[in-house]
Amino acid sequence: MSFDEALETSKIYSIVGKLPAKTPLISSRPFRAPHHTITDAGLIGGGTIPRPGEVSMAHNGVLFLDELPEFKKHVLEVLRQPLEAGDVTITRANQSMNFPSRFILVVASNPCPCGYYGDKVRECNCTPAQIQRYSSKVSGPLLDRIDLHLEVGAVAFKDMNDGRKGESSKVIKNRVDKSRKIQENRYKMSKRIFCNAQMTTAEIDTYCALDPASLRLLEKSVEKLGLSARAYHRILKIARTIADMDNKENLALSHVAEAVQYRRNG
Repeated sequence: MSFDEALETSKIYSIVGKLPAKTPLISSRPFRAPHHTITDAGLIGGGTIPRPGEVSMAHNGVLFLDELPEFKKHVLEVLRQPLEAGDVTITRANQSMNFPSRFILVVASNPCPCGYYGDKVRECNCTPAQIQRYSSKVSGPLLDRIDLHLEVGAVAFKDMNDGRKGESSKVIKNRVDKSRKIQENRYKMSKRIFCNAQMTTAEIDTYCALDPASLRLLEKSVEKLGLSARAYHRILKIARTIADMDNKENLALSHVAEAVQYRRNG
């Protein structure tokens, strides 16, 4: 993290009494993975004397929610404000506290209660009504705030045991670090943002200009998929990041097309 990010995160951990005695400044990005039985106060923060919740503990880091539909629906709905605003306000009768909560949200979910809906090998035992109830536990407005929607199928045994090796975490990290460095240089004159995800509409207009072909593709995608204005801006942010990872200054048609693909299930 940058020094400013490390300072922000360390202050939060100090408030909740979880700042390590031997580490007065947290320099590694936090990773929080609360259980699906967590309450809305535990996730968003609360108490008689307001204290930060998991969304603030994950500030400048990652909040991972496994088995997303298993979380209570009203608990998930409280995520909408921090995802949109980057902070959360907790109000009590005699005071109001504001805590930062700018994090990367990563969630995982089965396609149905038994987990085999759409599987090419095992048959799903769920009824259509059960699948509908399961998927409806996560609201559309919350899904609309998730930038990348990826379907991951089961891995066949022959693919697990074929001896091939994919990219190492170190190689992937180097690629991500280079992209982050590009973004840091781009926004070095701004004290408000550090990366593409934090761009406002003004920055999007400045750094995500589209050529005519890319603009036509995005227009057709928005109309065909029924995407919201929020999704439109998030696609542009994703395309900007893809271009950064491709070490390109300008967005190309391929960058926009790939970004749109990540929204097709949203």
